[in-house]
Amino acid sequence: MITIVIGTNRKNSISKQVAVYYQSILSNKGVESRLVDLVDLPHDFLETALYENNGANSKFNEMREQVQSADKLVFVVPEYNGSFPGILKTFIDGLKYPEGVRDKKAALIGVSSGVQGGVFAMSHLTDIFNYLGMHVLALKPKLAAIERNINDGSITNELYNNLLNEQAEKLISF
Repeated sequence: MITIVIGTNRKNSISKQVAVYYQSILSNKGVESRLVDLVDLPHDFLETALYENNGANSKFNEMREQVQSADKLVFVVPEYNGSFPGILKTFIDGLKYPEGVRDKKAALIGVSSGVQGGVFAMSHLTDIFNYLGMHVLALKPKLAAIERNINDGSITNELYNNLLNEQAEKLISF
């Protein structure tokens, strides 16, 4: 099972549209996947699920288990202020350590309104995942100017579609 993590808790995000679209790519390739949407995080998980409260929040534990039990992971990573959203870092900090994602395989997709497609966000996140022992696929599509390249939940840019399909194929065989 591949788990796709939507890397923001912003409601109605473009990242979620990209994640759902990627899920359809996997489905068309005969691969089962599920979404973990950070919008579903308990509003108080920082106080009730981390540090001395680790394991105490059942809703957070469900989301954490979906990530930790996945065969492979995909992170749709929006660029916020030159990096990735703090909520994603906080979620990662709530994973079990050191075994949470160690030796898992992951793919990253960068999403941005600007021209860089989340390159810095994915670089920062790759560093963290490498530290945690996760293996990150080298092909990381950078979906720049995303608002101009998505319509009704479908990616309209041919290059982006080619990159997403190529990444999905590489992830399946990774």
